[in-house]
Amino acid sequence: MKRVAFFDAGAAYRELRDDLDAAVSRVLQSGWYLLGAELAAFETEFAAYVGARHCVGCGNGLDALQLTLRAWDIGPGDEVIVPSNTYIATWLAVTSLGATPVPVEPDPETFNLDPSRIESAITPRTKAMIPVHLYGRPAAMSEIASIGARHRIPVLEDAAQGHGASLLGRRAGSLGDAAGWSFYPTKNLGAFGDGGAITTDDAALADRLRVLRNYGSRTKYVNEERGVNSRLDEVHAATLRVKLRYLDEWNARRARIAARYRERLADTALRLPEDEPNGVHVWHVYVIRCRQRDALRAALAERGVETLIHYPTPPHLQRAYADLELPAGTFPISERMHEEVLSLPMGPHLSDDDAEIVCDAVIECCKALRIERTDSESVRP
Repeated sequence: MKRVAFFDAGAAYRELRDDLDAAVSRVLQSGWYLLGAELAAFETEFAAYVGARHCVGCGNGLDALQLTLRAWDIGPGDEVIVPSNTYIATWLAVTSLGATPVPVEPDPETFNLDPSRIESAITPRTKAMIPVHLYGRPAAMSEIASIGARHRIPVLEDAAQGHGASLLGRRAGSLGDAAGWSFYPTKNLGAFGDGGAITTDDAALADRLRVLRNYGSRTKYVNEERGVNSRLDEVHAATLRVKLRYLDEWNARRARIAARYRERLADTALRLPEDEPNGVHVWHVYVIRCRQRDALRAALAERGVETLIHYPTPPHLQRAYADLELPAGTFPISERMHEEVLSLPMGPHLSDDDAEIVCDAVIECCKALRIERTDSESVRP
């Protein structure tokens, strides 16, 4: 029985070995490893790719969100609207500054923040909104940006899963007032370790972010404010420059796998993710919904198919946020999603044969388990 891994992290290196080795060697021979020419070049190239005027590299995706909120002077007493259905980093960026996350439920069809629910969550203390391009599908940014403009609330895209995604001809990272990016190794554009960046059209914001990421300094040993150490290093910048050239091609490979999954699994009782009709979904992960999720996952594992859950527990039910006193039942749409979601193997290096093995296994398991149809509409209050 052949095992199908969820994601092959080493495949990108094997495909681009010569170019990546050359990039690393170039940095090592230069003798300059931080805030140098490779970072400057990557920032220019990534900003151009996204369609933003500025890019500021930093240490990781969480820092990208946190630094942007800090540059907007958000802190204790302030509120930030966040999705109730997201990875916990979105919330951590808010609470790390002493501000309060205000969760809003997702659209059960898209998994993303539901714009129709946002305005009821806005108060005089609301200082920002953070929609997430969850699983690679762009959030409803036209509506969200319009709400932000109407209430004079800046919108920070959490684009950690949206590299290359677009909406109405504009790429993620250029749809709000700023965007925070992660280059964690499994991302569509991944480094060989942690890395992050912020994109924005706001020159003043970009300037302050560059100061904040470097100990609050733009001139060595002259510190304008209490900054942090959060810098995208030269090796990561150089390798990201190589990978950026292949991002669209690799996203197209992901889309072909997603289309094959949809075609083969259409007759099962699983609830399958939809494509983005007004843009580009980049399929960071391929997430199905199943009432018998845990049984299906165990059965697939027995057949050698590795799956993951993105995510098993929503942030408000994590012990880390027990102090917010948001008990089970507070966000029923998110809670049910977290009980039902299952991510199938996905990535630009998943072979056609392996994708077929996954489909065959899923179909067999659904029949054996008599999987019941999942109706997301039933979770609407």
